[in-house]
Amino acid sequence: QVQLVESGGGLVQAGASLRLSCTASGRTFSSYAMGWFRQAPGKEREFVAAISASGGNRNYADSAKGRFTISRDNAKNTMYLQMNSLKPEDTAVYYCAATWTFGAIVRSTREGYDYWGPGTQVTVSS
Repeated sequence: QVQLVESGGGLVQAGASLRLSCTASGRTFSSYAMGWFRQAPGKEREFVAAISASGGNRNYADSAKGRFTISRDNAKNTMYLQMNSLKPEDTAVYYCAATWTFGAIVRSTREGYDYWGPGTQVTVSS
């Protein structure tokens, strides 16, 4: 089992950058594929980005391509989401998620993940 905690959210202006972090408990972080999701008020939780257990494979939602970068440091049990050129429509609660898997698998749906963090708020003003 793994416990996840997000950090790094905040209030920024459009065009700014933020880096979210997701820190995991446990000693087997490198065996988990990880992902970022977000949920805006009144909307369903949606996929943002995912990374394989080894970090070699990544996948992005169309809305994140070219602006967001997902990465991980298995030695620090931490995953990151670098968000650049933020837009007001990026405003949401951002969640990190984990699932036990192997190799190069990335998962891009909510159903593919077993563990979730409590979320961190990102607000982008226009």
